[in-house]
Amino acid sequence: MNKKLLLSICLLLAVTFAFSQTKEELEAQKAEKQAEADKFQGEANAIQAQIDALPGWRTGAFGTIGGSLSNFNNWYAQGAPNNASGNIGVTVNAFANKLEEKYFWRNSLTANLNWVKLDNKDIDTDSGDFNPTTDVFNLSSLYGYKLSDKWAVSALAEYRTTLLDNFNDPGFLDFGVGATWTPLENLIVVIHPLNYNFVFAENDAAFESSAGAKIVADYTRSIGAVNFKTNFSTFQSYKSSDLSNWTWTNSFSYTLWKMIGVGFDFALRSNQQEAANFQGVNLADADNKIQTYYTLGLSYAF
Repeated sequence: MNKKLLLSICLLLAVTFAFSQTKEELEAQKAEKQAEADKFQGEANAIQAQIDALPGWRTGAFGTIGGSLSNFNNWYAQGAPNNASGNIGVTVNAFANKLEEKYFWRNSLTANLNWVKLDNKDIDTDSGDFNPTTDVFNLSSLYGYKLSDKWAVSALAEYRTTLLDNFNDPGFLDFGVGATWTPLENLIVVIHPLNYNFVFAENDAAFESSAGAKIVADYTRSIGAVNFKTNFSTFQSYKSSDLSNWTWTNSFSYTLWKMIGVGFDFALRSNQQEAANFQGVNLADADNKIQTYYTLGLSYAF
């Protein structure tokens, strides 16, 4: 009996030792392969950095799609038991940049469009259509001749309006010259003391063109599955602070599968002329509150 017990214990210890040895060998092989993979990944990253440094065009786009649809019939627990509602929102952030040894040409487009529908089927006075709510469109083009790796003399044209409602009423077109500073690879700072802000609008009492300074700071970057862009643009009028304005937009997206992920956009804006036009008052009497919007939904990138 004792011999059988001793033999069983010996067999158990042998199997345990063999398993431990096999596990240690597999872990050692894994570590060796991982070291090789890290080495090759480092070489691939270095080659990609050389590709990114080559002159030529660089293009890309990402954005957010959000929406919801609902339909109720005889849902008596709510005030309008028969209704159809929906919300659709789309944001786009696109760029096309030509980077050369002596000059650069950077172009960008930002759009945020949103439609809302609320149709009470029991009354005929409301609308059953999707109506635009958020309506933002911005297009800019920056050309610069390099004086050094970080500084360039530059010219900027930037246009902002709405697309879905009251196109170009108002519309803002900035055109100016000055300098562009590139302290980091993905950070662009535009400083143009010679700039003219053209304003296109039917309401001459609220809107007025003027000369001033244009300052833009833009940071756009992709890190793995994360894409983000932040842009601050301001015009400071030399004639009156009531003619000045600024806009700060931010876009974030995280890729979950292939080109699809989760995205979030938000923005802040201050514009005395827009406030006066909406409130129907003189420019100096407008209550210029901070304008905001945000969009949360599925994101895409390509």
